[in-house]
Amino acid sequence: MAGKGAPQLDIVNAAGMSLGIVSTRWNEELVTRMRVRALAAASACDVSHITNLRVAGSVELSVGAQALARRCDAVVALGVVIRGDTAHFDYVCASVTDGLTRVALDASTPVGHGVLTVDTHAQAYDRAGFDDSAEDKGWGATLAALDAAVGIRALD
Repeated sequence: MAGKGAPQLDIVNAAGMSLGIVSTRWNEELVTRMRVRALAAASACDVSHITNLRVAGSVELSVGAQALARRCDAVVALGVVIRGDTAHFDYVCASVTDGLTRVALDASTPVGHGVLTVDTHAQAYDRAGFDDSAEDKGWGATLAALDAAVGIRALD
């Protein structure tokens, strides 16, 4: 798994901070579970305000994240892109990654990248934070964004 070597992210004190969560309607079961786990991470970090935004698909995550980055201290983008038989997968994945990176840099707001880019539904399930999943990307992406936001706030 790609998670090998990942840093141990601890719960941070994000009291007084706002979090935006933008998630897709594609792969509903998986993304809903990731959103539940993102909300649990936000609660564990004592986030004061959460704004949820739903968009159609992963390509739309960037513009949703951009709108949230204007209003929130940190943003998390959640989606699932499963490889098909065409190059569409490659274009979507590149677009999402480039777009979310641009939003973070342009807005100076941390954007947690919780978009699973996998070959199969089973691989996505194994990363979506179910009780029997090996990984919990909704939780991890949220902690990463909040950790960065707390660190940036400490610079002031």
